[in-house]
Amino acid sequence: MTYDILLSETDIAARIEAMAKDMAPRLSDDTIGICLLSGGIWFAADLTRALARIGLGIGFDSMWLSSYGDGRESGEMILRADLQRPVQGKQVLIMDDVLDTGASLKFARDHLLRAGATEVLTAVMASKPVARHIEADYVGWEAPKRYLVGYGLDDGGRLRGLPFIGALD
Repeated sequence: MTYDILLSETDIAARIEAMAKDMAPRLSDDTIGICLLSGGIWFAADLTRALARIGLGIGFDSMWLSSYGDGRESGEMILRADLQRPVQGKQVLIMDDVLDTGASLKFARDHLLRAGATEVLTAVMASKPVARHIEADYVGWEAPKRYLVGYGLDDGGRLRGLPFIGALD
């Protein structure tokens, strides 16, 4: 399988460090980081470590969302696994791999606000140039409108573990 490398492992690390420094003044140790599974785990792990390196030890939890029923995108968002800890009265930071249409990010934000979060911030590693339901507060990289893989982005569940972001098209 061949792909174009669009963002190297070194570039990803530098962008995440810059994001952490940019968002740090707005966060506190009481902030709860929420990883959107499955793709967001690589970004969330690296971002929370970058925040820890600058002195912020935010909490961590995850949500598993899906918009796929029979293998095709249905447009209906399903909450497959909810948070393990309450967010009532807390600031939360949603972390995800890519912002495409924004359906999952919007669903997660609305769900967390209904659960009592006082503020919901959003951070994504990549943002594609498409019409969407929501914009992210923090973006690591403005991605091209291509089929991306690696660093959490998959092709049928494969290639998420590549240490860079590539394009398959």
